[in-house]
Amino acid sequence: MKRGDDPDPLIDDGDAPRPRNGTAAPVLQIDNIAGHLCDRVRQLRKKKGWTLEQLSAACGVSRSMLSQIERNEANPTLAVAYRIAQSFGMSLGNLVDIPDATTAIDIVRSDDRTYHYRSGKDVKIRTLSPPHVETDVEFYEVSLRPGAKLKSAPHFGGVREFLTVESGTIKVIANTDEAVLNKGDSAHYPADVPHAIENIGKVDATVVLVEIYRGKA
Repeated sequence: MKRGDDPDPLIDDGDAPRPRNGTAAPVLQIDNIAGHLCDRVRQLRKKKGWTLEQLSAACGVSRSMLSQIERNEANPTLAVAYRIAQSFGMSLGNLVDIPDATTAIDIVRSDDRTYHYRSGKDVKIRTLSPPHVETDVEFYEVSLRPGAKLKSAPHFGGVREFLTVESGTIKVIANTDEAVLNKGDSAHYPADVPHAIENIGKVDATVVLVEIYRGKA
């Protein structure tokens, strides 16, 4: 669900729900949130394989400011935090999420634009795993129009992709190898070489794609 309509997690407005026993509900300390945010930015950047310069180019925040944020030497303004969150393809709420501060059930709604990793005329990629969950596995739903091709440069060494066709007919290419898959078929292949997914059918095709980062340097 969209986090944009939630109360600002950095502000205690005095009207937060209180337990029935009359004691005040626990309020997250600003220092804890700031420190967590600094760690999150560093972790997310490294997971992307970005340098500080690349993150700076993606979010429009200076390299020096990002460096200070990651070292917990500067607290980003709301506007800066929002721009950083957008560069990672997530909402501001997800960027500042504190472990155990929310429900244990993470939901990715089908109509939530926050998780639309890429939306184009011929190819649409939707994230199925919440971006704030730090794992070595990522799930995506990829939709391709007839004739569309999603080409990818080599990922980190040891990365593999697992693909299952939900509808349509797909050609998978990994380096010089290729295979044709139909609805219900699955394949896994190295993603540390040039690879591609192509819709060779006459109707739209949809696949579930899993990125496995084990073995990443």
